[in-house]
Formats: sequence, structure tokens, C-alpha cells
Amino acid sequence: MAQVFWITGLAGAGKSSIGHRLYTHLQQEHNNIVFLDGDTLREVYGDNFGYTKEDRYKVAMCNARLCKLLASQGQIVVCCTISMFDAVRAWNRANIDNYIEIYVKVSREVLYQRNQKNLYSTTNASVAGIDVAVELPQHPDIILENDGVYTLEQLVAQILTYSNSK
Repeated sequence: MAQVFWITGLAGAGKSSIGHRLYTHLQQEHNNIVFLDGDTLREVYGDNFGYTKEDRYKVAMCNARLCKLLASQGQIVVCCTISMFDAVRAWNRANIDNYIEIYVKVSREVLYQRNQKNLYSTTNASVAGIDVAVELPQHPDIILENDGVYTLEQLVAQILTYSNSK
């Protein structure tokens, strides 16, 4: 059955790590699965988008439409993206069957400690959720607390439990 796992959260929250582990787990049972990562998708789209609010919205909608297309062809899609717009997530809910929204929640202190890709250094001025306003998910299907208390396996198990109950 086609399904879209839309994993969202701030940079450094662990979206890609969780998503890739979910992908690996699902791959054991399904051969129709695709893993999409926001950073990789930006590369695929080329240099056509910057980091303005408008460009970020366009990228998010490209990601959403790609997920819809793949799911309509019977694929299970794991998409990891900051997804900073309520309108994009609302579009997903309205247009993608079997859509599961997963919000990876991490405290600001942990994000600064992880400081992946040096995004949270004082020299960076366009970090979503810090310098750029983000509309955090208000009603995700799943909230994963990823401050280091749970292992990747435990976080993925929460997703699978929810998914299997639908």
C-alpha cells in the first residue's frame, strides 16, 4: 500500500537519521520504497531555489508534489524536510492518501549542542527556526521527542506502531 511518511522538524533534529532508519526497516518488507531528504532534493532541483521565504515555500511544494506523484504510483515514501509552512502540510493532508506527518521535536539547547553542519554558529544568518520564522506543526500524527532519551530503533518503533494501527 502506498504511503507517505513526512518527517519534519528543525535542522539537526534527527529527521534524516530517523527517516533513513525507517526506510531501512521498511525495505526489509517492501520493495516499493523511496527515501527523500530535503538537502538532497535541493541538489536535484539544481540552483533554481535560494533561501528566501518564497523560495523555501516553492521547494516545500515541489517536495510535496513529488511525494504525491510517487505515492500515486504505489510507492511508500519517506520524506525528511524542515517543511516550515502550515499551508504545505495542509496541502499534503488534502492531497496525499495515507499521509502520516511526523514532527521530530528537539529542545533548542540540544540543537545548539549538536550543531550539525555548524548551522547554529553565530556567523550563520538564515537558519530556519532561529533567524527565519517557522510554522511548527500544530497537529502532527506523531510527535517524536528526540533529545537523546530514545534510540533510533525506539523512535522508528513509535512510527511503525502508529502506521500499523491505521
